[in-house]
Amino acid sequence: MNIHTPQIDRKPSREEAEDALALLRQWANKSNDTEIDLVDPMLRRLVDGNMADAYPDLSNTYPADFAVDTAYKNTLPDLQNGPSALIKGANRGIQHVGISNFRLPISYHTRDNGDLTLETSVTGTVSLEADKKGINMSRIMRSFYVHAEKTFSFNVIEAALDDYKSDLESFDARINMAFRFPVKIESLRSGLSGYQYYDIALELVETDGVRRKIMHLDYVYSSTCPCSLELSEHARRERGQLATPHSQRSVARVSVEVKDGDCLWFEDLIDMCRRAVPTETQVMVKREDEQAFAELNAANPIFVEDAARLFAEQLQADARVGDYRVLASHQESLHSHDAVSVLTEGELFSAESLDPKLFSTLFHVG
Repeated sequence: MNIHTPQIDRKPSREEAEDALALLRQWANKSNDTEIDLVDPMLRRLVDGNMADAYPDLSNTYPADFAVDTAYKNTLPDLQNGPSALIKGANRGIQHVGISNFRLPISYHTRDNGDLTLETSVTGTVSLEADKKGINMSRIMRSFYVHAEKTFSFNVIEAALDDYKSDLESFDARINMAFRFPVKIESLRSGLSGYQYYDIALELVETDGVRRKIMHLDYVYSSTCPCSLELSEHARRERGQLATPHSQRSVARVSVEVKDGDCLWFEDLIDMCRRAVPTETQVMVKREDEQAFAELNAANPIFVEDAARLFAEQLQADARVGDYRVLASHQESLHSHDAVSVLTEGELFSAESLDPKLFSTLFHVG
């Protein structure tokens, strides 16, 4: 007796697939929904006149030659400028809405090295009234790019702010421009030099028609614990025991309101910080520099409270500085936690609440 085993593993031919599809379509058209669903709900698409949810036949080739004319542009949806009925959530105004971290090369005036072009991260925001759905965020970038080829100062930032406030029909606005500013510094004793990079941000804020100019600087230094220094000396003196005081890399974020009048240069603010706390971290170091740095730290031991007050002493002595804030973080080598302090002057930087992640942003990026 001969037994024929069908080739169940082979791929059906196209003709067989078309015959099977025709059979399924014939069955689907003679069955009700319940019967179809018991097999597969997707088979409902095979029923004549029931193709409303079928996927349309779309082109998958990019139309490189397609040109947008005015008539076509006028048909494009613009949800952000839609009626207030489209607003979701509470009927509230928004203090700041915009874009963050768009980058471009910007030229800046400097005190010591002419003009420098630096990669800059720009954040631009405006206020939004309660009855407006949203803003066209690209207008912030377009307004800013009008001024991008200029050498920047606060005057140029103000012109950019005027433009995008007008374009977006907003009352309040803010621009923040962050960059890394290079300064060549000399080693302590070897005569070598290298570039120190400072995180700086320029901020222009307008609220209720009042504009305020702000400069932020992250200053990185070494802090030797005065208590640890005294305890180490006690061990040496009383017991002849060699001991090492602990010190750690520390960061202060100094924010100052820049008053109208004489220019406050980036280098000026850096110099204030160096005068306040001279133990700035070094760039080029040989053995004689390392020894000098140890001596410099021993001559300037500071707690985090001392650091905040020393920076404040320099800031309040400069007539170009209005309100200010000092955030200091000593990233302890002894403890598994950091020591921190906040000192503010004036209402601009005062706040009852602090961002819970605030101090975690005070770190040095090499």
